[in-house]
Amino acid sequence: MKLLRWADPIAARVGSALLRALAATWRYRVTGYEHIRTLRETRRPFVFVLWHSRILPLLYRHRGEDVVMLISRHRDGGYLADLGTRWGYRSVRGSTQRGGEVGLLGIVRALQSGAVVAMTPDGPRGPRERVQPGALAAAQHADVPVIAVGARTTSAWYLGSWDRMCIPKPFAAIDVRYGPPVRIGPGKEALRHGIDVVTRSLHEVTGTA
Repeated sequence: MKLLRWADPIAARVGSALLRALAATWRYRVTGYEHIRTLRETRRPFVFVLWHSRILPLLYRHRGEDVVMLISRHRDGGYLADLGTRWGYRSVRGSTQRGGEVGLLGIVRALQSGAVVAMTPDGPRGPRERVQPGALAAAQHADVPVIAVGARTTSAWYLGSWDRMCIPKPFAAIDVRYGPPVRIGPGKEALRHGIDVVTRSLHEVTGTA
């Protein structure tokens, strides 16, 4: 066990290098970016939401933009946090399942300080493609918009994990689509309505509607 723990940082570095080499071959086609441009030009914080299965192509797409991610405390989350750091992200550790209150409080504080945040509302362990309220509750509390973002690829491997993680193959064309901003008004009813709207938007931008 000690040997495995000692080897973790090496494995993370090697894995990061291989992923970067793979990702450098991907070709992105983007639609809907005007929604992001408007928010960035006015320096307004917002929350990206994406399905857990599309983390890799979207993580590479937004590398170096100083986005804050909510990452679970699971061991797998540690690998993602390490990869995110190497690609220019900041992270808050926690989830809706483990350390949820601490993680969401950290996200709210990041939004209130002006940061852009990325969250997977069906993570860290599912159910797959079902929006849980945590991400939207954070946006509601900080009074910031939510933007759904999806990635569709012409060629990919899909892992046998709970989320069917998508890993685009070398030289794959990836269509990235951004939905319009969604505001979550105050109150429980507004939050429930927001979940429905964001769920539809995520399916639309990912091509699973």
